[in-house]
Amino acid sequence: MLNPQTIDILLAPSILGLSPTGVELLGKTLLDNGLAKSLGVTLPVTEVPTLNHLYSPDRDEDTNCLNTQALQDFSAVLRKAVTHSLDQRRFPLVLGGDCSILLGIMPALKKKGRYGLVFVDAHADFYEPEKSTTGEVADMDLAIVTGRGPEALTNMDQLRPYVEDERVIQVGQRDQEETRRFGSQEIRDSAITCIGFDEIAQKGIENVTARVLQQMNETEAEGYWLHYDLDVLADDINPAVEYRLPGGLSFEQAEYLVSSLLVSGKITGMSITIYNPSLDKDGRIGRNITDSLARSFNR
Repeated sequence: MLNPQTIDILLAPSILGLSPTGVELLGKTLLDNGLAKSLGVTLPVTEVPTLNHLYSPDRDEDTNCLNTQALQDFSAVLRKAVTHSLDQRRFPLVLGGDCSILLGIMPALKKKGRYGLVFVDAHADFYEPEKSTTGEVADMDLAIVTGRGPEALTNMDQLRPYVEDERVIQVGQRDQEETRRFGSQEIRDSAITCIGFDEIAQKGIENVTARVLQQMNETEAEGYWLHYDLDVLADDINPAVEYRLPGGLSFEQAEYLVSSLLVSGKITGMSITIYNPSLDKDGRIGRNITDSLARSFNR
């Protein structure tokens, strides 16, 4: 059971990998809804300074990505915050922001040893910059942390890859048809374990979770980071996202998966991304997400 007194909330509302349309309000909204109290958190919230004011919609000429330099700089700041939390034997809970915050998280773990990543997301986030229609690093973050992409982002502090394919488990993808249409590199051609939403629907969340836990137990790693992108939730549950897709997990399925991983004792820390409060006019979605997270931690 995760000790609430070790949970260290890091507020990291960066939108450098996406756009400043409201997802930067994710963490504040969840906290305003009582997330810290619901989880029994006693440590003060740490606010990681962002560089959101440097956001540019123009691609960098060298990397073909948006905001390359600002992402490098922000990732270094977040990396220090995550490292400090881990050094204090705490459980960092990083509230984004967009998925590019992983560029500040996984290098911190790489410096400490051999860690894995459970990547729960409706999207594979495996685009190459030249295949991305936007240049947003939030649609290529998993590719980058596994060493695929421009040197400026994949090899910060000469740490490429930040996590090896064999230690990555992608859960919940439902954009495979879309990635094929746009010519993305295929995540299933790598050594990354992929458990798509279709498989969850066919085999059930209990069997899929058992498979994830088995792989974690059988793969040599000092721990795993859990990345929880809230767009993995069913579209009718969380439509407050930039890139909507039909289908998705129910709250009950997501809670079963997350809670089972947390109680395994193998999760070193967790990040939460992609919920846009500006698309949640009455606040209901945010309140439901907050309640669901509380159930996941307290199950």
